[in-house]
Amino acid sequence: MIHAAAKRGSAFLLPRRSCALDSLSFQLQQWRGIRVKVLNNNLDQALALMQRKMQSSGIERMIKNEQICHIKNSEKRVLAKKNLERKIRSQDLARKLKAILVQKVSVLQLMDDEQSSLSSN
Repeated sequence: MIHAAAKRGSAFLLPRRSCALDSLSFQLQQWRGIRVKVLNNNLDQALALMQRKMQSSGIERMIKNEQICHIKNSEKRVLAKKNLERKIRSQDLARKLKAILVQKVSVLQLMDDEQSSLSSN
């Protein structure tokens, strides 16, 4: 199927896997799909482009999140640790940004107070 599309130089879609979830396949059917043109019979380049498009569109992440397959406990621990690290990093960044904003606001208030005191004299 893919080779025939490569020979014609036409676009092709990623074939659906038979183990896809019903809800996942319904969501994917609502999308238009990812189309990649095969130029000069260069199938490797077309597959690389398709993979990049899948990653950027979020299909890959959605498929990975919606899988039914068993996830080992070690994988669950690794994922939980990564999520916790991401959450902590996000909270630290939010704290730093808040401190910067508070500092800027206080500086602006001091400048306004100085200007108002100078204009009243």
